[in-house]
Amino acid sequence: MTSVIDLQNVSWKRQHENILSDINWRVEKGEHWAVLGLNGSGKTSLLNIVTGYSWPTTGHARILNHTFGKVDIRELRKSIGWVSSSFQERINESERAEDIVVSGKYASIGLAYEQPEEKDFDKAFQIMEQMRCRHLAGRTYQTCSQGEKQKLLIARGLMASPDLLLLDESTSGLDFIAREDLLASIQQLVKQENAPTIIFVTHHIEEILPEFSCALLLQNGAVFAKGLRENVLTTDNLTRLFDMPVHVEWHSQRPWISLRGS
Repeated sequence: MTSVIDLQNVSWKRQHENILSDINWRVEKGEHWAVLGLNGSGKTSLLNIVTGYSWPTTGHARILNHTFGKVDIRELRKSIGWVSSSFQERINESERAEDIVVSGKYASIGLAYEQPEEKDFDKAFQIMEQMRCRHLAGRTYQTCSQGEKQKLLIARGLMASPDLLLLDESTSGLDFIAREDLLASIQQLVKQENAPTIIFVTHHIEEILPEFSCALLLQNGAVFAKGLRENVLTTDNLTRLFDMPVHVEWHSQRPWISLRGS
């Protein structure tokens, strides 16, 4: 498998309104991408297409070497991890941290009727160690900080050993210290030899780590720019994307944005 995501001329309409228009996007195995855009630009809608929760109105979608219409989407989703801060609202606050992680094996939110084995918890603890949250074992979800909760959700997303991991604005609601701590954990994850292909969705360019070598910019449901991040995350591109005069500077291989003249 070389192509992880292959969208060709994909458009999606909802109630006769164009939400995504003529999306052409290809992600190769070994690449990690950042997806950037303002609220309402189509980022989450794009993820819904990738995971098969929305079906292209026109065009063709091929994910993990499987063409939509020729694959059982439910089976395909087992190879895709999707982590979003919105998942937090669906978790029982009294659930134990390790139970939340193990539930990722069953694509459930926590453990209710599932019967995990000891080896499942062993794997969960290994992933929690990798995400630097092993110390949360035995703690209830409600006692964890916002950053710790996000780490647990990412660990849950890794439980099924996915080939593709979607991180949908995972740093939302975090303060600067918690955000940088979470980004450091994501950075270590990307560097793992068996790491899944990661799509990191954000609207803050300073969160784009050096390991995310490619970037996709969305505007009004269409591709504004795509390619190597150094060529995409430029002052000119982002000024036009945000329709506001901005300036981009690079520090420690990360882009930082400011209003021009400020």
